[in-house]
Amino acid sequence: MNPSNPAAAAHSLPRHIAVMASIYFAASLLHFAHNAEFIAFYPGMPGWLTREKVYLAWLGVTAVGALAWFFGRKRLPLLAAPLIGIYGALGIDGLAHYTLALCSEHTLMTNFTIWFEVITGAALLLAGGLWAGQLITQRQLLKPTA
Repeated sequence: MNPSNPAAAAHSLPRHIAVMASIYFAASLLHFAHNAEFIAFYPGMPGWLTREKVYLAWLGVTAVGALAWFFGRKRLPLLAAPLIGIYGALGIDGLAHYTLALCSEHTLMTNFTIWFEVITGAALLLAGGLWAGQLITQRQLLKPTA
């Protein structure tokens, strides 16, 4: 992205979004890897949920983020922005662990990985929503009036 070219900057993945998505990616990987590797110790987890299924679920979540990144690189921000928001929103699903067992029943590390993913996901959801709103507003301002 060339900072001296505002038109190019408006139609690519903003740097702060890329940084936030990278942090969320790391938080998501940490949580899913911890979940997969210690699944036997997560209280209340259903028996059908295996280590492999946890990693497959992470790949599904990450695919949404990868698609957002792809559309950002292709300078399709109206597709990238909502996908970034959705990618972040998927991180909030980590709170579902607390429907299976109380916070106090999880280890400190489990709680840390859950909340790290939830907080970074919520921040990315908010950033993606604000970016989408900004893009829509810019499009409305650029439309010729009759």
